[in-house]
Amino acid sequence: MIDRRAMLGAGVGTAGLATIAPAAMPSDPWRRADAIARGIHRPQITPQDQRITDFGARSGVDRDARPAILAAMAALGARGGRVVLPPGVWRCDGPIHLRSGVALHVEGGATLRFSRDAAHYLPPVLTRWEGTECWNYSPLIYARGASDIAITGDGTIDGQGFEGFFRWRAQQKPDQERLRDMGARGVPVAQRRFGEGHYLRPGFVQFMACRRVLIDGPRFVDSTFWMIHPVYCDHVTVRNVTLVSHHLNSDGVDPDSSTNVLIERCIFDVGDDGVAIKSGRDADGWRVGRAASRIVIRDCEYRGDAGGGMSIGSEMSGGVHDVYCERYRMNDVAHGLYFKSNLDRGGAIGNIFIRDVSIATAQAAVIFTTDYHGYRGGTAPTRFADVRIENV
Repeated sequence: MIDRRAMLGAGVGTAGLATIAPAAMPSDPWRRADAIARGIHRPQITPQDQRITDFGARSGVDRDARPAILAAMAALGARGGRVVLPPGVWRCDGPIHLRSGVALHVEGGATLRFSRDAAHYLPPVLTRWEGTECWNYSPLIYARGASDIAITGDGTIDGQGFEGFFRWRAQQKPDQERLRDMGARGVPVAQRRFGEGHYLRPGFVQFMACRRVLIDGPRFVDSTFWMIHPVYCDHVTVRNVTLVSHHLNSDGVDPDSSTNVLIERCIFDVGDDGVAIKSGRDADGWRVGRAASRIVIRDCEYRGDAGGGMSIGSEMSGGVHDVYCERYRMNDVAHGLYFKSNLDRGGAIGNIFIRDVSIATAQAAVIFTTDYHGYRGGTAPTRFADVRIENV
């Protein structure tokens, strides 16, 4: 049962909602959502497979399958195709960097299990960490500037995060504050070097500046940090995935300054937000100046209990607009629909349409906050406008 007092007291309440209700909405927003979803381009993957067992991979935790995975990818050549992991347990001592035209296909009965050794994720790569660009440990699965890439199959991808990188959370604050200061001062990105000797946790799956991305089918478990994080991407589909990771910062899907994104039929059994839409943090988000937009979320389920089912922010300085969320079922959620900002962020949130959301229990069903934690003394309020929420 929704705690109505929490809903009214935690944030702007119903009066606040009325002040940001739409004055002039686009006509028939749900037709527009359907048109966005239909117009999202899927990756074009050449129908050829390379199985990692043909390159020396052997199932078992005592054998590193990464050399075989990379060899299979190389054997696909310029035409691309699928790197296939058959049933078994496949240890991977380091990241997988996808290139254009390649799908990582994890068959049912297969488990891809990543190493917990931080040294395996060096050298650093360009990343966006909590909304600020830097060079840091490679995400476990990563691509930059690629097109037509995919992760598919009915298998499991295990980040081994809880016994690995998650333990860094207690040590990360000095690096976290240093990075935020670099972003605020406009330090060139090339000089924002982290990695060895530092404690910024790498993401699980991060694609940067990629086009035509598909993640369809796998079960992702035990994340290192944010789970699926498309940054500066266009034409992204995430569907039929189950995400299971119960520690903090295990956000499910975080579309970050990305456009034309479809998230559907996903299960979020996570210790943080199910979907968290982002667009950069403070001055670094303004520098990049790229909004998150044209995002459709539908037919999903949230089974966590510590985060928001659907959130916008708090790193949203580039703006968020044209978001459509419908038919979302949430169990015992901390915050059902959570709009997060503070006076450092600036930016604008608008043209947000949400309907047909069921929530079993919540501390707050709908909350807008403009004093989210981490405030550094800024004077740039976020503008909220044109938000419609119905049938919650």
